Amino acid sequence: MPKKVISIILILLGAWLGQDWLTESGRALDSQPSVVQSTPASSFASGAQVSGEGVVQRILADDNDGSRHQRFILELTPGRTVLIAHNIDLAPRIDSLRTGDKVAFYGQFEENDRGGVIHWTHHDPQGFHEHGWLKHEGRTYQ
Repeated sequence: MPKKVISIILILLGAWLGQDWLTESGRALDSQPSVVQSTPASSFASGAQVSGEGVVQRILADDNDGSRHQRFILELTPGRTVLIAHNIDLAPRIDSLRTGDKVAFYGQFEENDRGGVIHWTHHDPQGFHEHGWLKHEGRTYQ
């Protein structure tokens, strides 16, 4: 199976099996909304390439199973959050990331019962998927 398919399956499986993508030091985060919107008037469609900007609410532990992902919760609008799963095997990690920082993104949205995940925030070395990115403090990570 291609590596990109395996990565997507692992991300979705992790979100489905253990809601631990929203844990920090073993503590569940209870206040995640079930709807993610890019603007007050429209919501993201699952599987769509999406872009936007938000404020880092929580920085989570890296997901080191399979392809490694830097993970953080981004608030898009007040009360509306999404998990960013940034593949750090294919793109640089944002080492200077802090709670309260603004981050812009372009990636693929996958809906789940916690608000959703944005992944593919990196280049595709095989050229099969549209390239994504994150922007933080004037630098692009892809």
